[in-house]
Amino acid sequence: MARESSYPKAPIVIAFATSNRSNAQNKIKVIRNRTIDELIDCDYIIPGISAKAVIKEVGMGEIFIERYKKKYGI
Repeated sequence: MARESSYPKAPIVIAFATSNRSNAQNKIKVIRNRTIDELIDCDYIIPGISAKAVIKEVGMGEIFIERYKKKYGI
């Protein structure tokens, strides 16, 4: 019998800038083992995203990986 998970199978995609400067590098982070509610509440530190990073957009699903790559030129 398989164990049921409390998180959905769709990945959460975060587009962020590394700092608040105008020339900050844009990056994308894909999180597959958390829920969107945990992510928005920011109860924990997301590995790979620093505390001074500016989160630009958050999306849920595979389609947002390609959208954010195209939009931010990654």
